[in-house]
Amino acid sequence: MNILETIVEQKKKEVAEKKAIMDVDFLKLLNDDFERKGLSLKEKLFNGEPNIIAEFKRKSPSKGWMSEGIHVSEVIPDYEEHGAAAISVLTDKEFFGGELEELKIARLEVEIPLLRKDFMIDEFQLYEANSYGADIILLIAACLSKEQVQQLAQKAKELQLEVLLEIHSEKEIECICDEVDIIGINNRSLETFVTDIQTSVQLIEHLPKDKPVISESGISDVDTIINLYNIGFRGFLIGETFMKAPKPAIAFADFMKALQTSLKGVSRKGHSVNY
Repeated sequence: MNILETIVEQKKKEVAEKKAIMDVDFLKLLNDDFERKGLSLKEKLFNGEPNIIAEFKRKSPSKGWMSEGIHVSEVIPDYEEHGAAAISVLTDKEFFGGELEELKIARLEVEIPLLRKDFMIDEFQLYEANSYGADIILLIAACLSKEQVQQLAQKAKELQLEVLLEIHSEKEIECICDEVDIIGINNRSLETFVTDIQTSVQLIEHLPKDKPVISESGISDVDTIINLYNIGFRGFLIGETFMKAPKPAIAFADFMKALQTSLKGVSRKGHSVNY
């Protein structure tokens, strides 16, 4: 099995174990505000500026540990203070060192949209996301069928969660459905973990014009953001660039200052979003 297949098999076991001891009614009891409407990342992506979705993750299958001992509260308030449009929280423990509980902590710490970053394969995980304070859920086309994407996206909308659909190839474009709010192009193959920014460049012109698009993975410098911004990307999900630094919060603050400086005088062109 490749890396993605291994992760998905582990995720199936984890979800089955959880469902054996609790149900969605129990999950609803964990959140006094379960019926709330989540904060919108989609609306922020329509503001015409490059929006940074700053990610909190401790490790990855390809890079190993980046920030093993760091606590979510040490990082994400500074992400918000220095201009993050949203925060992505890795909740996979086995491969990324995350904890679902950190999503709940993050919800108490910040007032910007939260993305639950995980390998979502079951509606149960959507109820978890809502119960623990997420506003957006990630669906990965590489590990779901077109029918599964639509089913999970529809359930997410019922739970008032926004849907970020991640694709990596032209073939996966067929998974885009009406319920998808945001399209993410992952520059990293989840099968090989090889990263190539050209994936974003090549795919954006094939995407529908009515949904905002973000670029994910492999973004480590301001010039890359400016170049992708000029061909129509609305947002940029960045994690390792900050989390591998000794002080992720400081690394993020410095990055945002450099981005704002570079944006002066830059005019936007290319892919447009109709809304």
